Amino acid sequence: MTFVVVVEGDAGGWHVDRGALTEVIRDRWTEAEIDSSARSAVRSLIWRLDTENGPGEAYLHEDGTCLYMDVWEEDAIWLAIAFRRLTPMHLDLVFCDEGYTFDVHVPTGAAEADLMALVTASG
Repeated sequence: MTFVVVVEGDAGGWHVDRGALTEVIRDRWTEAEIDSSARSAVRSLIWRLDTENGPGEAYLHEDGTCLYMDVWEEDAIWLAIAFRRLTPMHLDLVFCDEGYTFDVHVPTGAAEADLMALVTASG
């Protein structure tokens, strides 16, 4: 399943620091493979991950305000929290799945358990 974490509204020119996001991802998945050859607007930077739940990938939109995640839900929640930590507090961040079975705001300072509770409550 694909999950998305995206800045809602105008990001005012902000975009995630690709190096910082890569560092955070590599802190969790040290063997992550990085493909920086832009495949499309949606797949401008790709991280291939070997998670405890199996292989997956995350990919960044070229504008740097949206991260797509083809991983298990618990890994997507971890990635959404990591993205939130790299996003300015004044920007709204939304986490959803591709089918919009849930659509929740990711609060600044939220932990994985907080986001999981929001997802569970909205579904």
